[in-house]
Amino acid sequence: MPRNNKKNAGTANANAARPKVKNAAKPRQEKTRNPKIKKSGKASKALEAPAIEGKEKLLSSVVVFEGRLFRVLRDRLIEPGGGKNERDVIRHNGSVVILAIDRSKSKKNPWVVVERQYRHAARQFLWELPAGKLEAGEDPLAGAKRELAEETGYRAKKWKLLAEFYPSPGFLGESMQIFLAEGLKAGPTNLEDDEHIELRLVKLSEVLKMIDKGAISDGKTLTGVLMYARQVGGKGKK
Repeated sequence: MPRNNKKNAGTANANAARPKVKNAAKPRQEKTRNPKIKKSGKASKALEAPAIEGKEKLLSSVVVFEGRLFRVLRDRLIEPGGGKNERDVIRHNGSVVILAIDRSKSKKNPWVVVERQYRHAARQFLWELPAGKLEAGEDPLAGAKRELAEETGYRAKKWKLLAEFYPSPGFLGESMQIFLAEGLKAGPTNLEDDEHIELRLVKLSEVLKMIDKGAISDGKTLTGVLMYARQVGGKGKK
């Protein structure tokens, strides 16, 4: 037999000796369904239609703690979605925050009134905007003027509500209203006995650098300063 034929025959015999292996069936993949998310073309209309509407039905409310600043309630209720729940809620009269600005030397990079004080709940000293709690039934603007004068000594000619927000609505019923105060005039402070406050005037650009570095972690201060910086066109410039 010719050499090439012998080689081909050997190859054919080797192939014939190999067992035929059937292709294994591919494992069936279960199809996963992605949740459908409604999209809105305009930002102004994105949050106009809530998924769940209606009002809660309060079944009972019991005061389980009452202190100088707040009280804790245990509420049993039926929520707007129909679920029956028991919630522990901290009720508070509300607070005011003052973003006091001195624009006499620069409109783009004004001076900001900030305070440094020890906060036991956070177990550290914090840089903050001036702020304080409202008395029961107190007008928020009147409370803001009072707190600014008491803590810093400053009075302001112009006042504007900048924002209202809930710092921790999962369990805290306190709302905070941030007021912009301009046209500052210095005066005497009237601190309470347990208040030890270090007062500073810092340029807006420097406050923003402190935020970027993590040197400011107080929520109301982050909210107020960043909202104002956005309005005046970003990071302050001379």
